[in-house]
Formats: sequence, structure tokens, C-alpha cells
Amino acid sequence: MAYYRSIGTIPPKRHTQFRREDGELYYEELVGEEGFSSDSSLLYHRGIPSAITSAEPWEPGDLGLVPNAPLLPRHLRLHELFDGAASAASDVVTGRRLVLGNADVRISYVAAGAPSPLYRNAIGDECVFIENGSGTVETVFGALSFRTGDYVLMPRATTHRWLPAEGTTVRAYVIEACGGGGGHIAPPKRYLSRYGQLLEHAPFCERDLHGPAEPLLREGADVEVLVKHRAASGVSGTRYVVPTHPFDVVGWDGCLYPYTFNVEDFEPITGRIHQPPPVHQVFEGQNFVICNFVPRKVDYHPLSIPVPYYHSNVDSDEVMFYVAGDYEARKGTGIGPGSISLHPGGHAHGPQPGAMEGSIGLERFDELAVMVDTFAPLQLGEGARATDDGVYYRSWSR
Repeated sequence: MAYYRSIGTIPPKRHTQFRREDGELYYEELVGEEGFSSDSSLLYHRGIPSAITSAEPWEPGDLGLVPNAPLLPRHLRLHELFDGAASAASDVVTGRRLVLGNADVRISYVAAGAPSPLYRNAIGDECVFIENGSGTVETVFGALSFRTGDYVLMPRATTHRWLPAEGTTVRAYVIEACGGGGGHIAPPKRYLSRYGQLLEHAPFCERDLHGPAEPLLREGADVEVLVKHRAASGVSGTRYVVPTHPFDVVGWDGCLYPYTFNVEDFEPITGRIHQPPPVHQVFEGQNFVICNFVPRKVDYHPLSIPVPYYHSNVDSDEVMFYVAGDYEARKGTGIGPGSISLHPGGHAHGPQPGAMEGSIGLERFDELAVMVDTFAPLQLGEGARATDDGVYYRSWSR
């Protein structure tokens, strides 16, 4: 999304001499998408950004996937993945548990109280939804504060680390683009002008996006950075040691950078009768979309049925992460905050028995959920297999 920012000190003309007080040149780095043909930013480093002292393999964790077989709707209880001791010692990067995935997107969950190592995902962008907690994510572009309800959008190959607020646990729902078609996550194209401005009908605008405000200068030598990257076997990792701290950028400008967007700033689109899921969309990636269902007034036609109608996902799998509130369409299933429902393509789903009649006359839904729809089948990660309740598929049978 072409929304220009300029932070810190930069020269008046790009790709020209920019010198430190001692006369040495700063090192200019172009961070750009799609081979110099899309959004980019120019960063000015004190040290050489490509310098490496040593490298060794790093294992990013269990990223194995198995088919959803037999093909079933599933209820996953993500809060069961971490107890108090495990979350206190965990961090937002290495503590992730893979829940669902395919060639386009991976969905993980983590509860963490410890600072993360320096890390960058060289495969695709990351969209991290903060279910609960607060803290700071430090990046090569500067620092971002985050809080409950924030989406943190981290561009591909951005070096960063997560620092939960002292004494707190951060619960995060991590959506990673996997590199297909570029591996990027951005606002839907229909919300944007041809030049990249968010349009009047979009449910949020540039004022709601919060990027770094100033450079984050750190000093250090022989600094470790974990990098997740592609390999012949799928996904691999490398632990690098670099001679100078990556957070040595004195200034940058451009249209590619990390930012936060809080779900409270999403303005829901409503109507007289039930609106389809695309009105709830907030971001999109290659072959998947991200939507959020926020507290809102509901349908006001005199004969309206506020809960959704039954529908078959002919082209997509639907993943709903339940964050807070009451879920009128899922009453009686055991679904609550921390749950995921997976409704696979080719399987009709909709409200539980009695929910349609029970919703008539309601004027407002008090619910918060994040939905990911994928256009290729999702497989089950170890986090899904560990938390599947095994009985959700029976919940529509009387």
C-alpha cells in the first residue's frame, strides 16, 4: 500500500552521497517487493547490512502438516496449547505452535512472556493479531508499541524482535504468507485507489495505521539473527551472527514498513438483511483473505434473521478464531474465546440448531473474531491435532 513515510535523517536525493560526521558514508539499503517493481523503502545504515560473521542451521519448529482426513468441521481449543509455566518461558517467535497451513498461508498460535530473539521471515509477510497483552516490537524501521486487539503487519524479511511488557503474557494469533505470488499481505485492492489511497467506502483509513515514529538505534557486535527461509524440502532456518547490530538505521523513507492497526478502529458495514463475509474483510494475501467480525448493530429488516444462513464453501476453507464476546450462531457447541472453528470447503455449515430462531429480534452482536478464508485446502499442524475436541462435527445433528 503506497502510503509514504519519512523517518529520521535522510539525504535530499536518493542514491547519492550521505555522510556521517566523521566523513564516512552511510550504507543505503533498498528494501523492495516484486523485483524493483512495487512498494519499497530506502534505509540508511551505519554498518554494512549484508555483512555476516558466521552461520549455522536453525530448526524453526514442527511445521509438519497432515490432511484433514476424514474431511470434517473441527473445533480447536488453542488456549490448551500453553499453560502458565510454558507461556512465561516462551517467546513470540520460537514458541509458535503451527495450527493450520497450506502452500499459501500458515496459521500459528503462541502465548509468550519472554523477549524473542532477533528474527526475520524471508518467506512472506506476517500478520500477527494480539489476542491479549501489550509490549513493543522493535524493528529495523523503528519501534512499534502494541496492545490487545492490534494487528501487527510485518513485511517480509524485516528484522525484528518482540518484547512483552514486563510481567505480562502476550497471546498472539500469527498468520504468515508462505511466498506464493510474492508472499505479501495488504488491504484489499477494492478499498484502494489506483494510486494506493484508502477510499471512502473502506472500513478504515490511513489515520488508523500506526508506523514507527523515529529511528531505533542500537549498538552491538556479533549479534545473532534467526532467519526463516525457503529450502528444497520446504521451510528451513539459519542462525546468523552479524558484526553490527541490525538496528543501526539513522533514517528511512518509502512506502514499505511495519505498522499496527487496532480492530477497534474497524468500522463495520451493516444492512437491513444479513451481509456476506466480504464486508468484514480487513486484509488479503495470495489465495487467502483475512476478515474480522466486530461488535456491531445487526440487520434491521422487520423479518430479518441476524445469524448467517447455511452456506457451502465451494472454493474455500473457513477458519474462525473466536476472541471475545458471545457467538450467537455457535451457542451450545462449547466454542468460546480461544477457540477455532474450521469449516472445510465442500462442507455446508451455518448456525447451530435453534440459533436462527433465537437471533430474531436481536439488534446487536457483541462478538469479536478473526476469520481466514483460504482458496486451497488447509492441513492440520501439530497444534490442531493436540486441541481438536473430536465432536464438533456432530453439533448440527439433533
